[in-house]
Amino acid sequence: MTETLGTTVMFRATMGRLATGVSVITTRTGSTPVGMTASAVSALSLDPLQLIVCIGNHLFTRTAIAEHGRFAVNILGEDCEHLARTFASPVPDRFAGVAVDDSHGVPVLKDAIATVVCDVSQTLPGGDHTIFVGDARHCAYKAEGRPLVYFAGGFGAMS
Repeated sequence: MTETLGTTVMFRATMGRLATGVSVITTRTGSTPVGMTASAVSALSLDPLQLIVCIGNHLFTRTAIAEHGRFAVNILGEDCEHLARTFASPVPDRFAGVAVDDSHGVPVLKDAIATVVCDVSQTLPGGDHTIFVGDARHCAYKAEGRPLVYFAGGFGAMS
C-alpha cells in the first residue's frame, strides 16, 4: 500500500514495517523495580560506549529512569515473548515470577539473551518521547539464543 504520509495511523503502520529487536527496559524507583517493553533502542557510540532508549513522556518508566539515573536494556530472545507481553501490559506487578539479578543497582532479567546496564549521561527531548543517552557500565550476553523481533504489530523470530 502506498499513501502519502499525513496521519499518525499511517506513520505508525509505515514504521511498523521496520523490524526491530525487543527489549525490556528496567530501573528502580526507591526499592521498587520498574520496567517496560521497548523497541526504540539503539547503539550510539563505541567511544564512549553509549546507547539510546526512547521512552514515551507519559510513561512512569520515563520518570523512574530520570530520577534513578540508571537503567538496564534486557534484550529478549525468541523464547521470551511472554516477558515482552507482560512488560507491555498494565498488570500491577510485572516482575511477579520473573528471575532478576539486582547486583547492578537495577533489575536485570536473567532470561534475557543480552543485557546492558547504563548510567544516564544525557536526557534529550524527542517530541512526545524522551531520549535517554546511557553510558554502558556492564554488558553481558549468552552464547546461545536468537532475538525476539517485532514487525507489523506482532512478535516473531528470525529464520
